[in-house]
Amino acid sequence: SIYGLTTYYVPSGTTAVSLLSNASGSGQVYKIESLTAANTSASVVTATVSYYTAATTQGSAPSGGTAYPIASTVSVPANSSLVIIEKTNCVYLNENSCISITSGTANNLTFVISYEVLS
Repeated sequence: SIYGLTTYYVPSGTTAVSLLSNASGSGQVYKIESLTAANTSASVVTATVSYYTAATTQGSAPSGGTAYPIASTVSVPANSSLVIIEKTNCVYLNENSCISITSGTANNLTFVISYEVLS
């Protein structure tokens, strides 16, 4: 089965949190089709996105695994968006892993991720 889904998160702090998690034993793999960071402020904000080797609930700090950066402290221009993952460079999220995000300024970036659940 293949199910298409989209979710989002606005970090309220400046430390890494989970955006999307695939639980251990889920029997699924997630194909990340797109991930966008939208800056809603009048100033440049940095964004970091990582593949993290431990599953964590959305909004919680990742722990017990290792972060592998996909985009590291990239600048998102004021009042604009930056595409971090798109179809031509998709990422597969395996069991017991998550996509973690970090915003350089609290409450100013909205991360939107579209993905397919494959089972």
